[in-house]
Amino acid sequence: MVEVTFVLPNGQSRTVAAAAGQSVMQVAVDENIVGIQGDCGGNMSCGTCHVYVDEAWAAQLPAPGEVESAVLDGLIGQRANSRLSCQIKLSAALSGLKVTVAGS
Repeated sequence: MVEVTFVLPNGQSRTVAAAAGQSVMQVAVDENIVGIQGDCGGNMSCGTCHVYVDEAWAAQLPAPGEVESAVLDGLIGQRANSRLSCQIKLSAALSGLKVTVAGS
């Protein structure tokens, strides 16, 4: 199992266990994480899974692709460490990943 910590819009943290291969968005939706809707199901067309990746983890993720970057550019509150959580696939190497939910 892979542990992911979500910092919620109210500032509280919630750590959940997930299976390798799942996206962070899938885990968030399954665990009813407030602020992550995943309306498009991971097709990078809505931005409702926007998160801020903790700086300690950002370098361990592949860079966003062209489509993800374009979606992120159109989001309010976009930062250098913004990602669409649907594009972060979990692996054992990412156990302990910490993300902050951008939406509410």
